[in-house]
Amino acid sequence: MMHYRVFGKTEFTVSGLGFGCMRLPTTEGKINFPEAMRIVRHAIDEGVTYLDTAYGYHDGQSEIFVGKVIQDGYREKVALATKMPVWEVNAEADFGRLFDEQRRKLQVETIDFYMLHALNLGAWAKVRDLGVISWLAKTKAAGKIGHFGFSFHDQTAAFKQIVDEFEGATFAQIQYNLLNEDVQAGTEGLSYAAKKGLAVIIMEPLLGGTLCAPPPAVQALYDASGLGLTPAELSLRWLWNKPEVSLVLSGMNSFPQVQENIASARRAGIGCMSEAETELAAAVQAKYRGLTAIPCTACGYCQPCPVGVKIPEVFSMFNDIEVYGETRVASSKRRYARLEAQQHADACIRCRHCEEKCPQDIPISEWMPKVHAALA
Repeated sequence: MMHYRVFGKTEFTVSGLGFGCMRLPTTEGKINFPEAMRIVRHAIDEGVTYLDTAYGYHDGQSEIFVGKVIQDGYREKVALATKMPVWEVNAEADFGRLFDEQRRKLQVETIDFYMLHALNLGAWAKVRDLGVISWLAKTKAAGKIGHFGFSFHDQTAAFKQIVDEFEGATFAQIQYNLLNEDVQAGTEGLSYAAKKGLAVIIMEPLLGGTLCAPPPAVQALYDASGLGLTPAELSLRWLWNKPEVSLVLSGMNSFPQVQENIASARRAGIGCMSEAETELAAAVQAKYRGLTAIPCTACGYCQPCPVGVKIPEVFSMFNDIEVYGETRVASSKRRYARLEAQQHADACIRCRHCEEKCPQDIPISEWMPKVHAALA
């Protein structure tokens, strides 16, 4: 049976596993609606009670897709979460305009969990000063929002400031995983929000899928442990083990992924990890820290590049070489060669627009010459 958790200081109970609709199965770059419908509804049938989407996911199609998923009686089975694109807000009137557009796409009157998307300190100051707290409170009082909060990409100090200033917020969504204890909000932010009574939702629990396919040096640790855990399950159990975590989102894009994660969720819960599992997690963390060069999660916030550089793709190719060694040099160079010239790392003009948007604060322009030298 799926395990469920209390959602912060609210009276809401939610499945430990939530479905993130950012990485749905696609065909020729567009959501494969029949297959995506099959896997999302299967997850709901198996006990998942939380769907997460956003205004910009899948080029604006994710909310439309979710609106179709929750038809045929499925609306009553799930809590629905989406996010306001704060970068599209320039005036107070934009709050209601964007919100109403999202409700039309989702085909709902009420959005259960509504959040300000990808807040950093600058974005927070902008919407705060435009009166977003008052607007959210009024919209909630009108019955159009169940709970409101924010998703976050900045440093720990900024996270604490937003938690302290965001009156009425009942939850926060942070990037957090086995390799990101000291990245962005981190463990310190997780603990801070939980002590304030906020529910904490975890995104990127598998670091964009990176943790599911470890390099040989890391896989050897799993094999030697004798525990029989997949890298995905250990990473998820490490999160579910923590009482401060209210919900773990996974951007599942295949039926096997859904089956595996649901099975893992049924075996998990607060305090679920054995001493041997805890030791394995610590060893995996230590080994990864010695291997990964660029902490890119391929979230895509840096795109589009003004001159066309495929930033997440070239970082992925570079990291493959750094982590996996000589076994990935040829394949990474072939992938790089297939890109168009303007998509290569050496096309970077150091405008730093990407760095302003990068949730990981990666000095992208500084990495580009190193990346090109390794891949060209």
